[in-house]
Amino acid sequence: MKVILTGATGFVGVNLKSYLEEEGVIVEPTSLRIDDWKDKINSQADVIIHLAGKAHDTRNTSDDAEYFKINRDLAVAVFEQFSTSDIKDFFYFSSVKAVADSVVDILTEDMMPMPLTPYGKSKLEAEEYLLSKRLPTGKRVFIIRPCMIHGPGNKGNLNLLYNVVKKGIPWPLASFENRRSFIGIDNLCYLIDKMMVSKDMESGIYQFADDESLSTNDVVSITSKALGKKPKLWRFPVVLVKSAVKVGDSLSLPLNTERLKKLTESYVVSNQKIKNALGINKLPFSAKEGLERTIQSFARESTSAKK
Repeated sequence: MKVILTGATGFVGVNLKSYLEEEGVIVEPTSLRIDDWKDKINSQADVIIHLAGKAHDTRNTSDDAEYFKINRDLAVAVFEQFSTSDIKDFFYFSSVKAVADSVVDILTEDMMPMPLTPYGKSKLEAEEYLLSKRLPTGKRVFIIRPCMIHGPGNKGNLNLLYNVVKKGIPWPLASFENRRSFIGIDNLCYLIDKMMVSKDMESGIYQFADDESLSTNDVVSITSKALGKKPKLWRFPVVLVKSAVKVGDSLSLPLNTERLKKLTESYVVSNQKIKNALGINKLPFSAKEGLERTIQSFARESTSAKK
């Protein structure tokens, strides 16, 4: 099997490429910044996985138009090439944020999308375009909505938490009680691989999440134990913390309202649809095991950087 992969140099792309190649898949990284990228997609392949996109900027400094130019317009252009090629399957990496920025209960694929950010809106508009097109016989389109992804090379909020714990800094947001879904990169790669080889999978939207949700306090505790440290959880009043982060908004500091929301809100995502479609009961790694693997990768990277 041959796969064309856009966004191959990003965090997910690097890990997915390595995983698929270990499974015997031929992966052809394709940059959409070169002039002849359309010729690459017209080449002989079985699957195209479109990972290239603009990530959510938690500092809120990005131009709104950039999200739509990259996440929507580029996806449309790649899909148009796919639709006239001999490639059978198209994977578009969207996001759960194309549906909702906050979740009251559990997010499922049948919920009405109401994104609030340019990032979420741009992903949703790409989804809507893909779903509006009539597919030629024999072709499939999979829209993947992952929740927060973590693994080796990830530089997001989990890396921030890791550095806080590593330095022995107490976690000051322990008063916030929440439940969050994550998806470890190993589980994500496993699902993509299974989808590619499953000929009975139907086109559609599929959410990716680990089987269990975790609280941010769980994450801090797991990280601490993985580093051989005792968890330090400080419970400052919620009202005081929310007032303090407004300073971060005005001064563009790392801890601002948007990042606080990401670190402390509840956001539970169902993965039942994808498991039912693939006929699996559980993913290879639990949420705790996946997180431990990620923390261990951070520790290895930190040790290597000191040498």
